[in-house]
Amino acid sequence: MSAIEDLVGELSRLPGIGRKTATRLTYYLLKQPPDAVHRLARALDGVVDRVVPCSVCGNLTEADPCPVCGDLRRDRSVICVVEEASDIGAIERSGGYRGLYHVLGGHLSPLDGIGPDELRIEALRGRLAGGAEVQEVILATNPSMEGEVTATYVRGIVEEAGVRVTRIALGLPVGGDLEYADSVTVARALAARREMRDA
Repeated sequence: MSAIEDLVGELSRLPGIGRKTATRLTYYLLKQPPDAVHRLARALDGVVDRVVPCSVCGNLTEADPCPVCGDLRRDRSVICVVEEASDIGAIERSGGYRGLYHVLGGHLSPLDGIGPDELRIEALRGRLAGGAEVQEVILATNPSMEGEVTATYVRGIVEEAGVRVTRIALGLPVGGDLEYADSVTVARALAARREMRDA
């Protein structure tokens, strides 16, 4: 196999990158100055060598514990459970959450052989046990079939620990058109309706 085919093959393994896009990226990289390509290679090496999962929450970080777990100003009575570490960035960008996180590392998917033992569910149970100060767990799994199943499973564990459990509201996005929304999204938006109040 040629070096070009080898790179196309590796790039096409990335999520959302098909063979056509991988080929386009390969030829783009080949047109770049060698130092630009070497910088990319060093950045990839750096990520592999320096980034580890946080021993507390599972977030990907260069320091253990991660900056969120290490920040004593965060509200330690609330834990937001997410599927992947990348979900934390979306919540942090909202600027409306100041609690802690717990990364499951995926979602339950029996068809793919992913059960509770493949996720960081026992680590969550450990965080809730032993007189911890956690008073609420927010389930922020994705609004997919697997995300809902995962949320339901985790809810049982949280309730078993005697901790309040909530689920993020799911519905229509700001700026979205009602006529283009799918029926599940519309149904969830209706179910999550709330009283209108003056700001």
